[in-house]
Amino acid sequence: MLLGLRGVGKTVLLNRIYNLAEERGYFTIKMEAPEGGELAARSYPDLKRILIRLSTAQNLRDKVARAGHALRNFASIFKVSYEGFDFGASPAEGLADSGDLERDFAEVLRAVTEAAKAAGKPVAMFIDEIQYLQPKELSALALACHEAGQRQLPFVLYGAGLPQIAKLAGDAKSYAERLFEFPEVGALTDPAAHQAITEPAAGEGVSFDPEAVDEILRQTLNYPYFLQEWGSAVWDTAPASPIGVSDVHNALQRIIPHLDASFFRVRFDRCKPVQQKYLRAMAELGPGPHQTGAIAAAMGCEPSQVAATRAQLISLGMIWSQRHGETAFTVPLFDQFMKRAIPELEPHIPRKRAPQ
Repeated sequence: MLLGLRGVGKTVLLNRIYNLAEERGYFTIKMEAPEGGELAARSYPDLKRILIRLSTAQNLRDKVARAGHALRNFASIFKVSYEGFDFGASPAEGLADSGDLERDFAEVLRAVTEAAKAAGKPVAMFIDEIQYLQPKELSALALACHEAGQRQLPFVLYGAGLPQIAKLAGDAKSYAERLFEFPEVGALTDPAAHQAITEPAAGEGVSFDPEAVDEILRQTLNYPYFLQEWGSAVWDTAPASPIGVSDVHNALQRIIPHLDASFFRVRFDRCKPVQQKYLRAMAELGPGPHQTGAIAAAMGCEPSQVAATRAQLISLGMIWSQRHGETAFTVPLFDQFMKRAIPELEPHIPRKRAPQ
């Protein structure tokens, strides 16, 4: 499970691992989880594709037919369209048809992986934005991985998501913490960030003054996505080599409006006014993380009065909690954007409930 804030390269790494799996002949299942999950619907097309590829082998007919039974039942129970799906067998009772997602997903994945194993092929599943899966879906994945390990089936799962996925996975299944590895993907080190800026330019015969690179690193906090954006804008605006610190400052007139419109605001606009106010209160306190009590105090209310708002923002992937009582942005530099979007923090006045 690759964990990290927005813009640190989790998806790039996940796609690289996916490409390596494809090159090595793995059967692959790939999806991006939308808000609300949809594990059944999103995984079904690739599970079907694997069985279609396996169905050409005569010696696998029985295993493919059994997996086909399971997948067809699974699709029917969880209302996934399966038009055109036929391996010459009718649905069989008692196989991935209980209506319990945890149990049924584990059964269908086991049946497909057993057929793949008989063909000498491993199966790899890749899920981006995995924090959006529902608890029952995370539980289903954990059980499927657990059973694959117990049965020595050639199955591996790679996920990428926001930092809270470690806690969410543990809440879904207590053994998830020892079932998965949770490497953190974060900002680059100073030498790596320096290399990311200077090396591509050097290949084009352009150099940077050391002060210019230091300024880019200071403004971007070494986050890969922002290094790309700053590097691109400075390249487009600097008149000549070497690129100096004044060129970096001049490029800000292009960088900030672009990021506000294309990166920050698309997330800001998804939030309701009270959620935006909560984010603005966090920004008032700085980058974070912050105590929930301090955020509520900045809003001028009690923590209990905005507890639901905090929970909603966590579900939206806007904030996360590393430790109990702490809250931090999932998007680097978002505190600066919030101050641009809402220059003045207004006190929050909770609505009074109507008398019964």
